[in-house]
Amino acid sequence: MSKTLSHFDARGNAHMVDVGVKDETERMAVATASVVMQPATLTLIRDRKAAKGDVLAVAQLAGIMAAKRTAELIPLCHPLSLSAVEVTLSLDADRHAVDIEATCKLKGRTGVEMEALTAASVAALTVYDMCKSVDRGMVISEIKLLHKSGGKSGTFDRDR
Repeated sequence: MSKTLSHFDARGNAHMVDVGVKDETERMAVATASVVMQPATLTLIRDRKAAKGDVLAVAQLAGIMAAKRTAELIPLCHPLSLSAVEVTLSLDADRHAVDIEATCKLKGRTGVEMEALTAASVAALTVYDMCKSVDRGMVISEIKLLHKSGGKSGTFDRDR
């Protein structure tokens, strides 16, 4: 692992990393997030009775759209031509939570970790936005990278 931050030059100025010399490889990243809420809020989501509509469908679409716009949101992040984005949301009745998993893929010169993390984060924010009128106490947590593969640095897998 590099002991220097790649987005700063020798003088400490921020810069976009030049990836032009890197080999194109298949790259994939998986990130997750959770939104914990009151049991009644989870029931509204499950039964599709939220005032703003189908929370899971809208959050899924928001996550996909966010992955595609990551470079506009994160300074110094390269715009990427993603080959696939998948966002899945599931309900955990025991934890009163919506769990989100985002997977991003491409063949390119830089990784897709930020796209997967952005997709999971925005999907979680969308769940919050759509349900805040009934539950302002929701907590978005556990935003994390689970898996990354491709490129010179190899594979990363977090213990779940």
